[in-house]
Parts: sequence; C-alpha cells; structure tokens
Amino acid sequence: MSTHDILHRLSETLATRRHADPEKSYTASLFAEGPDSILKKIGEECAELIMAAKDGKRLNIVRESTDVIYHILVLLVFFDMSIEDVSQEMRRREGISGIDEKAARSARK
Repeated sequence: MSTHDILHRLSETLATRRHADPEKSYTASLFAEGPDSILKKIGEECAELIMAAKDGKRLNIVRESTDVIYHILVLLVFFDMSIEDVSQEMRRREGISGIDEKAARSARK
C-alpha cells in the first residue's frame, strides 16, 4: 500500500464526514465549526510539530506530522479540494528549482 493510496483514501473518507453528525465525528465537528476552527487546529498542530522537532524525538515528530497532514486534508475537503489537487501541484513543481518556482510566483502577483 503506497502513501499515495493512504492519502487518497483518507481524503475520500474525510469527504464522507462532511455531512456527518458532529456529535459522532470529530471531523464532522471541524466541518460544522468552519474554516476558522480548522485553521486554528492546523496552527496548534504545527506548533506541536515544531516543539516535537525541537525535542528531536522521532516518534513525536511522526505523530505530530500526521496530525498536521490530517488537518490540512480536512481544510482541503472543506474547500471542495482533495489531496489530488496538492499532488497535481507537486507534479507541476517537480524538477523546478525552489528559487525559480518562488520567483515565478512573485512574477505572477
């Protein structure tokens, strides 16, 4: 089972929770509370990831990274997107220097 498969299945599962009962599903409660709550959770999880990384404990870094990715997927689904949208952008950027990609983004603004 590939990472790609897991992320796609999770993205699809999250989409099914969009209209679930918020009393019975943590994901549904995030959707019901709206983007501000989802963004707050992403911020909290990113802060926890930073602290885990500062401690250098591999298991904690993995767990906090998982939480960040999960909440980002929730945000994508909230805005009717999926991991496939991110995958397409990653494919577009593949082989492009980070410096060149950033310069291209600045030129488009």
